[in-house]
Amino acid sequence: MYTLKINFEQEGLEPVTLENIQGGQSVLEALLDHNIELHHNCGMVCGCSTCHLYVNEGEAFFPEITDREEDFIDRARNPSINSRLGCQCILNKDEQGFVTVTLPDQSLIYGD
Repeated sequence: MYTLKINFEQEGLEPVTLENIQGGQSVLEALLDHNIELHHNCGMVCGCSTCHLYVNEGEAFFPEITDREEDFIDRARNPSINSRLGCQCILNKDEQGFVTVTLPDQSLIYGD
């Protein structure tokens, strides 16, 4: 089980902490399960950059970034060294830990 802390760049949104998150699911799925919106135009298949987020802590709990994911991150708004796609941040099964992510301002992303 994981604890997932979510910070938001969007003004007026306070950090949220989710507990008892199962391994084997993506950060995007965990967010959506808890009614936290993160755009995902391609349907979670690593085909766009709208679920872009920043991993601040816990990167070791995810698989390594792929070339395909890196290509889409390059197209994201304000990518950085800790950028990942939420659909590709799949929590390792049978592990537990603490992960912190920051969601870019979703009001700046068009479409859904």
